[in-house]
Parts: sequence; C-alpha cells; structure tokens
Amino acid sequence: MTEIYYIEDDENIASAVKEYLSRKGYEVSIFGTLESGRKALLHHIPSIALIDWNMPDGEGNSFCRWIRSNWKDLPLIFLTVRDDTCDIVSGFAYGADDYVTKPFELEVLYSRIHALLRRAGNVQSSYLSCGSISIDKDRLAVFCDKEEITVSQAEYQLLLYLMENKGKTVTRERLLAQVWDNNGYYVNDNTLTVTVKRLREKLHHPSCLKTIRSFGYRLEDGI
Repeated sequence: MTEIYYIEDDENIASAVKEYLSRKGYEVSIFGTLESGRKALLHHIPSIALIDWNMPDGEGNSFCRWIRSNWKDLPLIFLTVRDDTCDIVSGFAYGADDYVTKPFELEVLYSRIHALLRRAGNVQSSYLSCGSISIDKDRLAVFCDKEEITVSQAEYQLLLYLMENKGKTVTRERLLAQVWDNNGYYVNDNTLTVTVKRLREKLHHPSCLKTIRSFGYRLEDGI
C-alpha cells in the first residue's frame, strides 16, 4: 500500500485529507509537529510526504532541507496558504517537488500526489533505516547521523540483511550463509563476530544493533 506522511497541525484539515485519501487506497499518517514527523521518518520512509509550510515548531523549508540531506529522492509536496506562495516557490531551492495552496480541493491534492508518485516510481523501497543508521540501496551507501560511513562489502551486506529483517532475530548460521556462502566464500564462525565488531565501531556502537546471545543478531528501533 502507498504510504503518506502528512505534516499538518490543523486537525480539521488533516482529518479531511486522511479520510479522503484513505478512500483512494492510501495509508495516511498525520504528524502535528515537524519534530514528530522527523522521528517518524527516522523510523520508516513513506512513499511521499506532504508538509504544511507553517508549523508550530518551524517552517517547511528547514524541514525540507533536512529531508533532502537524508533522502534525496523522497517525493515532497508543500501545502501553504496563498499569502505564503512566494516563500514556497523560493523554497523549491530546498528540494520540494510541488506545492498546493490552501484552501484546496481534495481532488486537486489527490491528482498532484498521483502524478508525482507516477513520476518518482517506488522510491520508498530504496531507503532502509533503523535509529540513526540508514541505507541508500541505489547508491550502496550507509549513513550514521547523516555522516556517510565507509564499509566493506561484507559489512554492507550484513547490515542490509539485518535491515531487511528489522525486528527479527537473525541466526548466526543464516547470516553466514547469506553474506558469505551465497557469494562463494566459505568462512568460519569467527568471521561473523569480527565483521559485526568492526561494523559496530564504524557506526559508533548503535543501541539498535542487538546481540542475541547464543543465537545471532537483531536490528530494532528504540521505543
């Protein structure tokens, strides 16, 4: 299902948009502050984000810059009152893809979302994240707190597999088979231990990477 994050502090508008888009088959999550939207994005990447320009804890341009520094291809639409249109247009320098002025017809918003998603393709599947760690699968890049981290092929494949199975305990045997044996490299159990140790060090010992003693490892978001 197509997922939409809607950053909007007006509960009436947010409720109407969510109800309408839900009938169109979209899954809509509402966030009343930029900070709550930021936390949600660090946990999971949606198909598209709708951002109200004026929020209680800031403006959409700074939020858009932060998104673009982490997920350069995530589709973004600004929503704004007509008096802010000039600011919105200049805000495209920060990477928004489109804007819709308030008050707007729900059909118009839907058509803009549909058109942007059609152009962008399935961007959501390109990004994986857990806590402060994220992976850009298109670029084969790993980031920790916005900093790109240089990792080996084995470290990347290990992290990717744990990300793809986030929330599940992956056994040591499964990781050895997936990361090494599938590539034709037969190694001993200590290789996995050393690789995890080096990856932890490069990622500044993230709390989301758990060792499940006697079984394996698990990536899980913090509560």
